[in-house]
Amino acid sequence: MRIKNGFVVREVCAQKVVLAEGTSNIDFGKLLTLNDTAEFLWNQAESQGDFTVESLTTALCGEYDVDSSTAAKDVKHIVDLWKQYGILE
Repeated sequence: MRIKNGFVVREVCAQKVVLAEGTSNIDFGKLLTLNDTAEFLWNQAESQGDFTVESLTTALCGEYDVDSSTAAKDVKHIVDLWKQYGILE
């Protein structure tokens, strides 16, 4: 899977949020804020292009002191959220 074209992370009121660029894509009722870990995962997903839960889990374990089981659960949660928001293809 991959992040759909046109979705970007921007800082809004000191918080990182995912936005769809272009006026036809703006829905301010659906702003998705990212904490530091979610922003790290977003950056990894962008840099990997085509990514999997497993590849993001590996990256998360390499960056943070977290066991693979916990990391996989957290990555799956954020990826499912991104799917729900229609950010992934």
